[in-house]
Amino acid sequence: MFNGTGAEVWGNLNAPRAITLSALIYCLRCMVGHDVPLNQGCLTPVQVIVPPGSILDPSETAAVVGGNVLTSQRVVDVVLKAFQVCAASTGCMNNLTLGEEDWGYYETVAGGSGAGPGWHGASGVHTHMTNTRITDVEIAERRYPLIVRAFSLRSGSGGRGRWNGGDGVTRELIFRRSMQVSVLTERRAFQPYGMNGGEAGARGLNLLQRADGRIINLGGKTSVKAFAGDKYIMNSPAGGGYGLPTDEDINKEDKVYSEFLQRGSVYEYKSAQESV
Repeated sequence: MFNGTGAEVWGNLNAPRAITLSALIYCLRCMVGHDVPLNQGCLTPVQVIVPPGSILDPSETAAVVGGNVLTSQRVVDVVLKAFQVCAASTGCMNNLTLGEEDWGYYETVAGGSGAGPGWHGASGVHTHMTNTRITDVEIAERRYPLIVRAFSLRSGSGGRGRWNGGDGVTRELIFRRSMQVSVLTERRAFQPYGMNGGEAGARGLNLLQRADGRIINLGGKTSVKAFAGDKYIMNSPAGGGYGLPTDEDINKEDKVYSEFLQRGSVYEYKSAQESV
């Protein structure tokens, strides 16, 4: 299934085979028309081909933290796009870590989910392989030397289409003393794709604003020293849109989707598409 996957990488984006299989099981459970128990038996009918020594099945000594939180999302994108299920979502867990020698704080920030045939994407949510919730503002500010300056939806950032992608979020943190700031994110260069004519969602952006007003683009992955008064700004990626918003497409999609609702699985939805 994953023939042609590249070799394991020097950095930490390698995904253990178990993570690759977990992403695959997740996709299969999303696409079938009934509840499926969460166990290895899900894959009994499926022949899984993952080249040993690749980024999706690396050696035992490979670094893998980014594989858990980023590459797993890429696997989901590949599978769902192959089956034309829905547009891309935020595409990563938007990881942020802060700390000094004697303490550390780690949070994941939500984004937008992709739209699909019959639904708009949700805004400000964790998607796919993410199963975390962010710390309450009151707790974060009480326990750590930071101020949550803003936390809101990025209005209009979702891709437009017959069904619109969900909006990402904006989060701003002001640091009350010096600390190390690290980001591990994706979709900062490439936008979450739309599908079947839908527009792409807005890409993410990580910024560090120094206390003197200077703004620095941190890119997708880095670790920097921040000082008292500095502000970190995250704009998380949005979801892609689905379908063209024309009368002809609306009529066609409505007809196909009505059959999909009656049958209830992606496989049957695809069959309905082919019959239109």
